[in-house]
Amino acid sequence: MSDMLFQKAYDEWMSRVIRHSQGERKRRLMEMDSYNEQLLLKNLWWPALGSFDHLHPEWEVSDFKDGQRFVDFAYMPFGLHRGLILEADAYGTHLRDVSRFRFGDNLERQNHLLMDGWHMLRFSRDDLLEKPKRCQQTLLAALSAWAYGAGSEAPQLTLYERAILHWIGRHNSEIKPVEIMAALKIGFTQASVNLQSLESKGYLRSTRSAQGKAMSYLVLPKTQRIN
Repeated sequence: MSDMLFQKAYDEWMSRVIRHSQGERKRRLMEMDSYNEQLLLKNLWWPALGSFDHLHPEWEVSDFKDGQRFVDFAYMPFGLHRGLILEADAYGTHLRDVSRFRFGDNLERQNHLLMDGWHMLRFSRDDLLEKPKRCQQTLLAALSAWAYGAGSEAPQLTLYERAILHWIGRHNSEIKPVEIMAALKIGFTQASVNLQSLESKGYLRSTRSAQGKAMSYLVLPKTQRIN
């Protein structure tokens, strides 16, 4: 179920990103390293946050010397300016097989980006495969420490809860439990339990019948949430 939710969200997101890209970035997106970068998304980003909002793959940045660089992912929840850079590094690609010049250039690139105000997290392919929970904890701790606003929310939500919020957010309308059942291919009990949990956490507000039965749900704006 989790793989299916990820793949569906990933395909929709990448299709949208490619459609709105051009030039060198679009070429890079079309040829993107499907293993390392999808691994970062599948084992790190999606389990921790459950959404690709404000995340930009193959993002072009200007470094400290006004050189143009591409990074694996840039997370910019506050608009198109400085944010968090995330990269997935395979041992063979980034160490064993690079020239001395390329190795030094990679270090200089990172230093310039940090001096220019970017935050950066880099994860090895081995850790993403073997220690994904630790990587997720590092990401959430960094988001909290650097005041990106996502670190305190994400651990409270289950996979189904994040999937429900993602689906409701895309449709931007009041929804019924039966619609969640159809969209996520889950039973009535699973849908009801997670919708009620989201309401208790302050993410949703239900509309109820005269008998008190929840008929539909609407996402609450952040300013109205209780947590």
